[in-house]
Amino acid sequence: MLPRFDPTNTEACLSLLEDVTTNVKQIQDSVLEAILSRNAQTEYLRGFLNGQVDKQSFKKNLPVVTYEDIRPYIDRIANNGEPSNLICDRPISVLLTSSGTSGGVPKLIPLTTEDLKQRLSFASLYRPLLDKHMGVIREGKSLMFYFVTRESKTASGILVRTMLTCVLKSIEPANSYIWDQSQVSPHAIATCADTTQSMYCQLLCGLLQRKDVGRLGAPFASSFLKVIKFLEDHWPELCSNIRTARLSDWITDAQCVSGLGKFLTAPNPELASLIEQECSKTSWEAIVTRLWPKAKCIEAVVTGTMAQYIPLVEFYSGGLPVISTFYGSSECFIGLNLNPLCKPCDVSYTIMPYMGYFEFLEVEKDHQETGHDPVEKNHVVVDLVDIKVDHDYEPVVTTFSGLYRYRVGDVLRVTGFYNNTPNFRFVGRQKVVLSIDMDKTYEEDLLKAVANAKLLLEPHGLILMDFTSRVNSFSFPGHYVLYWELGSKVKDAKLEPDPNVLEECCFTVEESLDAVYRKGRKNDKNIGPLEIKVVKPGAFDELMNLFLSRGSSVSQYKTPRSVTNEEALKILEANVVSKFLSRKTPSWELHELHSNR
Repeated sequence: MLPRFDPTNTEACLSLLEDVTTNVKQIQDSVLEAILSRNAQTEYLRGFLNGQVDKQSFKKNLPVVTYEDIRPYIDRIANNGEPSNLICDRPISVLLTSSGTSGGVPKLIPLTTEDLKQRLSFASLYRPLLDKHMGVIREGKSLMFYFVTRESKTASGILVRTMLTCVLKSIEPANSYIWDQSQVSPHAIATCADTTQSMYCQLLCGLLQRKDVGRLGAPFASSFLKVIKFLEDHWPELCSNIRTARLSDWITDAQCVSGLGKFLTAPNPELASLIEQECSKTSWEAIVTRLWPKAKCIEAVVTGTMAQYIPLVEFYSGGLPVISTFYGSSECFIGLNLNPLCKPCDVSYTIMPYMGYFEFLEVEKDHQETGHDPVEKNHVVVDLVDIKVDHDYEPVVTTFSGLYRYRVGDVLRVTGFYNNTPNFRFVGRQKVVLSIDMDKTYEEDLLKAVANAKLLLEPHGLILMDFTSRVNSFSFPGHYVLYWELGSKVKDAKLEPDPNVLEECCFTVEESLDAVYRKGRKNDKNIGPLEIKVVKPGAFDELMNLFLSRGSSVSQYKTPRSVTNEEALKILEANVVSKFLSRKTPSWELHELHSNR
């Protein structure tokens, strides 16, 4: 466990980071010992270890599991009211709900009060890093867009929340002044359950205090862009509020009204005119720095599936550094980006060895050229200290909250070491997103292919705002379908893509996919031409709203890169405005497949 520290003491925090990244083996061994000795009498561990809590017995007898393996235990606790000590010696205070967009159905992950405090300490370690590199903490406040979701309870009365809701609601109203000292938007507004009212009021707070904003951001690049789009739709109304000092009638939430009370105190026509002048310009390029001139960075995760949003974030931000802070999941917080000013494409996360016990399954690198599943090599599980640079791994975590040798499902690539702790680049989810015959297209492959194709849009002033995919198995042969939502760098421009350009995009995607796919297209002819369907602006907002209605949150929502849900497909199909097919056949040579096997 991490010792107590003062997050405002930069030197002490940086010293602590040096210590934990140096003494990795000792920390990892002590973490495993603490977890096993503390939870030895749980039903789960007794069934495998029979009271043995040494590392050798753990490695030999405890299986590596997925969520479906532990789900029966969680169901017994959540629905039947059985005690937490089925899996954990401490009471489970909350069940964290995942976004539900990666696997389709939200998972329920156990969390204890102690583990929550540990995660809060982990997050607070990032403040001194920003202070060291940018002085962000000392100069200005943060305009970070956070949103809670409506919580629920299981049949046995355990709270079900998202991780961010847990963090925001862990701050007691009596202590909210600590939040308000560093954040532009009051804690009361950030914890408003109505996301639309909360987003509007957070923006209004940010505009009213524009000269105090030192950094902006949101948990993910996608959620930050949703805020910018919301601003684009609502700036005239926001200006009216500022000009008259009168809040819009539809803002009825008591927390929002009271939170804005001390800021919206007098008419400010000068500020309203300035905002109006900037927002009414033809282009919204650099709108962030134009509205918030003292901002030093954008803070949002831009790795993995979020990488596709980097050009759009950079377009709006006017060249501000884009900082990916940390890597974690509902199951475990894992790594910090210790080089916050690196380019988004170079982000690596340094494992924090005190957050849990970490093991790794090695997976085949560059599986996109082999056509094989990226399965673990020889099913060997290696310790944190034994992994190798430039190899790919799936993390396996053992936590203080009752997960034992749990497969996270991500693929991480080792990029180097910080002291004795490995640095990882997030590659993507270990999941096939598209497949018709022998072809298997993984999330990473699809992202790379679309990234190559969208470069063709730039000379025409078009931007790929978002995308997803599916397999059309009703056609013969079956084929891949991509749904693209397009935007323009010029405000209110007509979106009339040249058919030749979109057909070339189809071909570029196909050329970027692996040899197995291209063989299926050209030689075997068991895969039909790839199709791009352009959807109306706002279609992906409708898609998001569907998932929000099922328990996800704006803060942690990630567009699914493949869609099988019938309701989601109906939304997409109802918004299709044009269709394009690849007119060329992708290249394939026999030696490509064999030379990579």
